[in-house]
Amino acid sequence: MDVRSQISMVFHLDKCIGCHTCSVACKNVWTDRRGAEYMWWNNVETKPGTGYPTKWEDQDIYKGGWEKNGNSVSLKGAGKLKGLKNIFHNPHLPVLDDYYEPWAYKYQDLFTAPEGDDQPTARTVSLVTGEIIDVKSGPNWDDDLGGTPDYARKDVNFKNLTQSEQDSMFQLERMTLHYLPRICNHCLNPACVAACPSGAIYKRGEDGIVLINQDRCRAWRMCVTACPYKKTYYNWNTGKSEKCILCYPRIESGQAPACMHSCVGRIRYLGVMLYDADKIQEVASCDENQIVTKQMDIYLDPTNPNVIEQARANAIADSTIVAAQNSPVYKFVKEWDIALPLHPEFRTLPNLFYVPPLLPSMAAVDGEGLYNSTTTEKLWDGIEKARLPMNYLASLFSAGDEEMIKVVMKKLMAVRLHRRGSTVGDLEKARIADAMAEAKVSEEMAEKIYQLTSLASFDERFVIPPAHKEEAIEMLESTADAKGETGFGFSLKPKRGL
Repeated sequence: MDVRSQISMVFHLDKCIGCHTCSVACKNVWTDRRGAEYMWWNNVETKPGTGYPTKWEDQDIYKGGWEKNGNSVSLKGAGKLKGLKNIFHNPHLPVLDDYYEPWAYKYQDLFTAPEGDDQPTARTVSLVTGEIIDVKSGPNWDDDLGGTPDYARKDVNFKNLTQSEQDSMFQLERMTLHYLPRICNHCLNPACVAACPSGAIYKRGEDGIVLINQDRCRAWRMCVTACPYKKTYYNWNTGKSEKCILCYPRIESGQAPACMHSCVGRIRYLGVMLYDADKIQEVASCDENQIVTKQMDIYLDPTNPNVIEQARANAIADSTIVAAQNSPVYKFVKEWDIALPLHPEFRTLPNLFYVPPLLPSMAAVDGEGLYNSTTTEKLWDGIEKARLPMNYLASLFSAGDEEMIKVVMKKLMAVRLHRRGSTVGDLEKARIADAMAEAKVSEEMAEKIYQLTSLASFDERFVIPPAHKEEAIEMLESTADAKGETGFGFSLKPKRGL
């Protein structure tokens, strides 16, 4: 058992209001500079929809992630041989039109335009070329367009839905959408790390955050192809690749990442998970119908004495182990089993998990478009009558396993019924008890889920392990002593002459 620690996240999709505050916070902190104008390390998509970059989920186009080869895996569109073949032209890279061409406005024209009969306007100017352009797309161009043929109906996840299921989602009375915030998943089996010919991308040993060494990056852009979530970007100004760094300077000082700190809906949770690195290859190369279950099994119980012993043997600090024991992510993912990874079939073993959207309750609508009932019973129909088909959610979060989605949704519904019974009291106790028994949710569990979902404090949502600066200093000093240098490369050995 090779126990390691990993910073992990949970996003609760029923709480996301699509305000994009997280995206703006990240943009202002990290990508508000030349060459990064088009980058959104954090973005919020509307589902159903095509996302950013367009159709990023379709690996027939972009060849991202891993594919199973016997008892191992190989990169779909990158690697030594594939990379060599595409060294001068990579057909699987998203182009600027797949993202969008960033623009500004010629505001000066509003003040310098000559007098005339028409109102002067500030035309759009490309931030890349400086030329006037007609804006055709943006990072959230399909925001809230849940029923449009141009965006929603081109959602890649519709491929597993029957025509009748698709049609039902676009009936005006049943139309639905939810938001999907995305950042780098800081995966256990990151394809970007494996694809980089320069070895510039690495996974930090102390917390599993995936970073790009800007000094070593040679702009091969294989990482852009390899990442199936398209969360690595090329900076055309510096000639380097960049990505979400999970605000590690903030984490090291005990602060939450900018996107999480600013989240209006409080949908975001961050904590430490302990995992067994010896199982990564086995999990990544298993059959697709087992991959979610096996990924969940790779995460270890931080209260298990054997796990604690092995963690200490791997130099994991006691404070990190305590943080893992109090991790909200561990509760959502392992204790309650209500958070799932996004597109686990990509086999990168992502460490960002999502609580699927149960969506608000609504009255039933009859064939004439009239509300035929607003009674409590109709408002609380089972998940079988949910507006989002289980098949669609399964395509997003469980590699097509509908039963896994149903288990999660029944738990969420049981918590909702339990709280309705506690606060309003208009549901039969027998019905609530039956729902909770079927979902295997006790009253104690339901209250804990409700508490962490709705009433959690800042410190409960973000359990950040202390950074051990003294260990980094000791490492630098020990390395310097061995070389006769300081940690900054200055020699301590006496030199001749001046």
